[in-house]
Amino acid sequence: MKAVITGDIINSRKVASALWLEDLKVVLNAYGNEPKDWEIYRGDSFQMVVEAMDVLEIAFIIKATIKQYKELDVRMAIGLGTIDYIADKVTESNGVAFINSGECFEELKKQTLGIQTPWEEFNKSFAIIFSFVLMVADNWTSTSAEILKKALENPEINQNQLAIALNRKSQSSISASLKRAGYEELKNMIVFYKQEIKKQW
Repeated sequence: MKAVITGDIINSRKVASALWLEDLKVVLNAYGNEPKDWEIYRGDSFQMVVEAMDVLEIAFIIKATIKQYKELDVRMAIGLGTIDYIADKVTESNGVAFINSGECFEELKKQTLGIQTPWEEFNKSFAIIFSFVLMVADNWTSTSAEILKKALENPEINQNQLAIALNRKSQSSISASLKRAGYEELKNMIVFYKQEIKKQW
């Protein structure tokens, strides 16, 4: 079971692409190789294939990366399923995971994150969960996004270590930012997602 993320950057023209594009590439590179596992196309759209188990974490790391720029956000559709054909370029591969991701992306409209899997009840549950999570995530400040990104990427470090890594003054300011960004709730949702995925296998 694989996951495909299809995404595009919201308001991409408001910030010089030289700034955010490099940050996006660094994140995508951490989870795969270009162009087999990920590709950026049309300037501000991207597609990547990852393990189904890891996809939610990666999606929120991407969101936090882009939200570090005040004017920007990212729209992403996650598709789960099989992959029937693996091409040299991810945008030429196909299978159920790609179809689900593409269909989900077409239906996103105003919501910035969606998921489509072969399991109807799972889809309904996460549509509701995402609608609540995004009430907070869509409003992350650039500071919160920066701290959250570091925390998600380094789950083993504590808040004091996080403060040092980010050159922040105090652990208490880190703690307040993570609380505002809904970090604990986000982590709990990711754990719940992984449990539900295991049930489907």
